[in-house]
Amino acid sequence: MNPFCQIFRFVTGLLIRTIARLEVEGRGNVPESGPLIVAVNHLHWLDIPLAIIALPILPGPATAFAAEKWRRRFPGGQILAALGATFVRRGAPDRRALQQAIGVLKAGGIFGIAPEGTRSSAGVLQPARAGVAYIASRTGAPILPMAAYGQEKVFPSLRRGRRATVRVVIGEPFTLPGTPNHAHGDLLDEYTNTIMSRLAALLPPEYRGAYDRTGGLSERRL
Repeated sequence: MNPFCQIFRFVTGLLIRTIARLEVEGRGNVPESGPLIVAVNHLHWLDIPLAIIALPILPGPATAFAAEKWRRRFPGGQILAALGATFVRRGAPDRRALQQAIGVLKAGGIFGIAPEGTRSSAGVLQPARAGVAYIASRTGAPILPMAAYGQEKVFPSLRRGRRATVRVVIGEPFTLPGTPNHAHGDLLDEYTNTIMSRLAALLPPEYRGAYDRTGGLSERRL
């Protein structure tokens, strides 16, 4: 973890614990080293700080996908760049970003991604893109599902003079069967649904959205 990330982790941890009651479950499920894909749900801009706070410091290179739009926004773009984020274009597969993520994993590093691709406007899981399954299938890297909820209530609760409870639940790591391979089509959809089903299982039913039933749902979008 780079020095800026360590400072960011410490300062942000203090701030979040001041404005909310933070509960983290499952830290013992985190492997001691990579390669590792951290798959998280995406409810709020607090998701990235929560993931950094919840995860222990692991050795090796690390990156996470962030939307290209943030690169030009101050100070968010500068903070994300300093944290080692890989900016990714939306609307079409960004092969450069995908290959960068694969390279980090092949070097034994950590890669973070929100499989949904964008923040949920409804506050529940959306149909996922296939990017995480694509990367996992080509590297065979273990996937660590991590779900957070309650962060969307932090600032509304503060306006009422209350501190919301934010829970981060870290599941058990798993690998996709038959990987590494060059999955595409239906197999890529199956992998995506497997990942999202694991993620949904960590959330209360009211947050599961498109994945509130066995088998889940996916759209083949990179």
